[in-house]
Amino acid sequence: MGQIMSAAKIEELVVISGKGGTGKTSLTASFAVLAGNAVIADCDVDAADLHLLLAPRVLAQHEFRSGHEAVIRMEECVACGVCQDYCRFDAVRIIGEVAGRPEFSVDPVSCEGCGVCVRFCPAKAIDFPERVCGEWMVSETRCGTMVHARLGLAAENSGKLVSTVRREALRIAEKNGNGLIIIDGPPGIGCPVISSVSGSSLVLVVTEPTVSGEHDLERVLALTKHFSIGTAVSVNKWDINPAMTERIERKAREAGARVVGRVRYDSAVTTAQLRELAVVETDAPSAEDMRQVWNDLGLTGNIRITDGVESLSS
Repeated sequence: MGQIMSAAKIEELVVISGKGGTGKTSLTASFAVLAGNAVIADCDVDAADLHLLLAPRVLAQHEFRSGHEAVIRMEECVACGVCQDYCRFDAVRIIGEVAGRPEFSVDPVSCEGCGVCVRFCPAKAIDFPERVCGEWMVSETRCGTMVHARLGLAAENSGKLVSTVRREALRIAEKNGNGLIIIDGPPGIGCPVISSVSGSSLVLVVTEPTVSGEHDLERVLALTKHFSIGTAVSVNKWDINPAMTERIERKAREAGARVVGRVRYDSAVTTAQLRELAVVETDAPSAEDMRQVWNDLGLTGNIRITDGVESLSS
């Protein structure tokens, strides 16, 4: 996957987590509010939810196409069954019968876009168009312009869609003179996350004080170390297990990461979400913790904050 090089005056902070549900999006939304005038992007395209807090108003909407899918032209199909014989993914199905002959169709969910059926169809009755995998939008929010996306059901190539969102966010930031891009991205250590951290200047990892949180953090820190990226760590809900928090922070330091502010457990976070607000827009006790994380990171107007986004390619 091509690496996207950021503009000279735009830095990036990649906020990621080892798994979903650690509070990464809540922090990202609060960062967007604290930044005041940033380009925002949601690159958690498999399960986007930043829009639930920032209430974007869609200005432009675009199809996202990637890969291909086979489509049988029924009127030209000779019902020979060759396509079904060659398909290794059982995507070609018999859906009925016409004039005593079986009627074949390709299940778009099962089709892997390999093109074998297209190659061997004796009647050349199979089209191979580009697959529509989802959509991406440019919207306005109370915190600034937002680029976000939605991957289709059972669709793949989320890393490529992340790249599309990143590229558009960077274009808008350069056009409008924004020194800051805040992006909410995917959890884990898979392709979208690898895409998100490559070429970035700083990664913020949000974790929780649990055994699984410790394990996930170790995997993420190994990933950022592999790409030689400076990393900061913040423990969310730290007060549910202070001993584990200390252990995680110690391991983070030993791995070369910088430990920034902790965020306490706070049921008011859920209340803020139900009100479609960022935590720092409320009087929740954890709002001050999130402000402290922001301050500890030492961000300036020239920092591009990227939550789980691929480093943009040229």
